[in-house]
Amino acid sequence: MSLRVLLIGASGVFGSRIAHQLAGDPRFRLTLAGRQLASLVALRESLGDSSVHLAVLDVAAVGLAEALAALRPQLVIHAAGPFQAQDYRVAEACLACGSDYADLADGRDFVGGIGRLDGQAKTAGRLLVSGASTVPAFSSAVVDALLPRFRALETIEHAISPGNRTPRGDATVAAILGYCGRPLRLWRDGRWQRGHGWMSTRRQAFPFGRRWVGLCDVPDLELFPPRYPGVRGVAFRAGLELRRLHFGTLAAAWLVRLGLIRDLARHAPTLRRISEWFLGAGSDVGGMVVELAGRDMQGKPLRLRWSLSATAGDGPQIPATPAVVLARKLADGALSARGAMPCMGLFTLDEALAALDDFAVGTQLDVLTA
Repeated sequence: MSLRVLLIGASGVFGSRIAHQLAGDPRFRLTLAGRQLASLVALRESLGDSSVHLAVLDVAAVGLAEALAALRPQLVIHAAGPFQAQDYRVAEACLACGSDYADLADGRDFVGGIGRLDGQAKTAGRLLVSGASTVPAFSSAVVDALLPRFRALETIEHAISPGNRTPRGDATVAAILGYCGRPLRLWRDGRWQRGHGWMSTRRQAFPFGRRWVGLCDVPDLELFPPRYPGVRGVAFRAGLELRRLHFGTLAAAWLVRLGLIRDLARHAPTLRRISEWFLGAGSDVGGMVVELAGRDMQGKPLRLRWSLSATAGDGPQIPATPAVVLARKLADGALSARGAMPCMGLFTLDEALAALDDFAVGTQLDVLTA
């Protein structure tokens, strides 16, 4: 019997990619949900699958639980961000109607707080997963895969940089702008210290060249120190391919830090449109790196850099993939975990990369000199 999947935010940058992965797969009965029926109709036409159902649904509307229950999902994938200002009403509605749940959140507090529903989820025999995205799902899978090479892992530094021509949505832009210039807790030198969003900018080596990146407030900063005991430093950075956009964002971050702008995120639609003036520049090449340092099994210094490159505009497929992997594992009966938790340890790096076989994505692992 096919798994009934409800995809909320289906017409967005990431939701539409998840839809293309699940549509036509006999393991799923897919319903696309969102606020605009016209966008859903257009997406279904692009899928070429008339069996896909449509549902107009607003996660902020009164009566969400009843609307969700009427659709009778067995798995809800929530891709309608940004999540920084959301509560857990969708996850709670899933508990009420007996559905599993996965979201693409990358908000530090949102992902870290999903555990408050753990007792209810276990009692109901349901799986509620937050952060089925690049962070912390993909990033933790990389660290887990490389961890056996270390006797003592000391630092984790990772970064992402999308190609300038990569599609961007208002939700993604708002999520970034929400922490620009604002204080963030940073695990450094074995203790909590303070940094600021989009600052501590540096040049980061990627397989396709060096790009500027700055600090970002993501779930990994909170979740990795307890997950990997002994780690003395965790940092995550992101950047924009074009210097004019990266440093323009940095300038805006300084205005926030100085108190001259109070809510940068509310300008996301305008700033996103401005950034699109420059779509003819740059490339469609993006990727991520995860750099680990510590001691190998012989006690010698070891530094590894795992890199992923995405070309042909396939960068957004990376944050879309964890939800696809989880859906497939649930449909196959290969995921026994129950409870409410951040998306870590629920799939392996090999499983994630296998789901990317049909895309222009490549990886490499380098041993760095001290």
